[in-house]
Amino acid sequence: MYAEIHQLKDIGLKKSQVARRLEINVKTVDKYWEVNADDFARLTQNKQRSRKLDHYHDTILGWLKEFPDLSAAQVNDWLKEHYPGIHFRERTVRRYVACLREKHHLTKETKREYQAVADPPMGRQMQLDFGQTTVRKSTGGHLKIYAMGAVLSHSRYRYAQWSDRPLTTSAFIQMLLDCFEYLGGMPEELVFDQDRLLAVSENYGDIIYTCEFERFKQALGFQVWLCRAADPESKGRIEAFVKYLKRNFAANRLFTDLNTWNQCCEDWLERTANSKIHGTTKKVPAEVFLEEKQYLRPVPCTRTIPTDILTRVVRKDNTILYKGNRYSVPIGTYKPGIELLAEEEAGILTLRDPLTGLIIARHKLSLEKGALIQNTHHLRDNTKKIEELFTQTLKLLGGGPGAATFLETIRREKRRYVREQFGLMQKLAQQYPPDLVAQAIDYCLTDQLYSAVDCRSVAEYLLTRIDQPVEAAPGQVDFLPDHLRIKAAHRDIAVYAGLTGGEKA
Repeated sequence: MYAEIHQLKDIGLKKSQVARRLEINVKTVDKYWEVNADDFARLTQNKQRSRKLDHYHDTILGWLKEFPDLSAAQVNDWLKEHYPGIHFRERTVRRYVACLREKHHLTKETKREYQAVADPPMGRQMQLDFGQTTVRKSTGGHLKIYAMGAVLSHSRYRYAQWSDRPLTTSAFIQMLLDCFEYLGGMPEELVFDQDRLLAVSENYGDIIYTCEFERFKQALGFQVWLCRAADPESKGRIEAFVKYLKRNFAANRLFTDLNTWNQCCEDWLERTANSKIHGTTKKVPAEVFLEEKQYLRPVPCTRTIPTDILTRVVRKDNTILYKGNRYSVPIGTYKPGIELLAEEEAGILTLRDPLTGLIIARHKLSLEKGALIQNTHHLRDNTKKIEELFTQTLKLLGGGPGAATFLETIRREKRRYVREQFGLMQKLAQQYPPDLVAQAIDYCLTDQLYSAVDCRSVAEYLLTRIDQPVEAAPGQVDFLPDHLRIKAAHRDIAVYAGLTGGEKA
């Protein structure tokens, strides 16, 4: 626009004529009429464009300084939360946050340093991982399917298999056997994530595997390298392949049935995945595999697939969840992370220790939902401890029939607080003379006051009726408070009558 204004000015047009020719306001023409090229360049450089988020500059900058790992998506959400009614595109917020980070040198996180790792020897290692994606069905609608991918670390030769159901340990073991059959052997070491299908706990290096996988691992004799939690970079080869599998094979493909899908996947492996030159090695995986295949170990002659072993986590309240219901286990079974084997047969649920096989509990299966099924033997047995406390308290109270009746009634009436009640009665027996405590108990029984608190109140009252201070019995500890030791003086009624102006009756 600036150039056009001066071009029209040079040919002799007036400001109004230039404005009509360029269809702009005459004031705009006047603004740039006498501005030379150097001044115009400085004007445009100094001119700063305002941004929509500048109004929230200090707020966003404060968040980024306080929380360096805050993402732009969180910033956008917090803006909506703190300033209802505003709306910004995520791209706008993302660019603004990036600008603030660059301007104020706010790094989001310390970048991890990587280094290249040499390929392991032939036949040494294979990496495995799982993935899932949603595909379109030929009959209409969508279906979520699950995949296991495997890649030999040296040759980059790949294998994949799909399932239309979430994977179980036995299903994964079957897939792994199919993979070994496809390769014509097995490597020395398998690299996995810490997946619940395989491992229960990393256990500081002494890894605890699931029962089915431990038996399978021992039967075939391969080694396992378990990646650390949240560290996918340690098995980058298989991570890249699973992404490639979902994007290059599964994306936009129509699902008819599982067998056809897996056959198409095998054809794709031969046609594309294993036949194209690998971007890193610059070699064709299928050609390198022909040599690596000779270094694979033979698979033992076993096709025994363990049946699915159902395990259930023991909850803090010593119950397990099974088919929508809670089933009890003995008190003390719970430990962090402990699981029990759940076996169902003839309407009976059996819970076993996964290591010893010992039966922990048996229950009749309930057809309800949300029910609590308890075995009375699993409940906390408090009767023995309460009985010992009862005997101890009765002995301190002298062991009389009145005291026994009083304690029995308390145990029946106040089950929830029986320990506290008996504890208070023991304190009374230590603080007050035996005769006075016995009188207080008899009074409570007569008036049906079955409470240790009421008994204490009666004992305090009886103590105030005694003219002379009461000394503690031999062997008893005198815990009486000072205000209970004070004895009020007894005055004749005439004294009070004289004070009120009355006469003695």
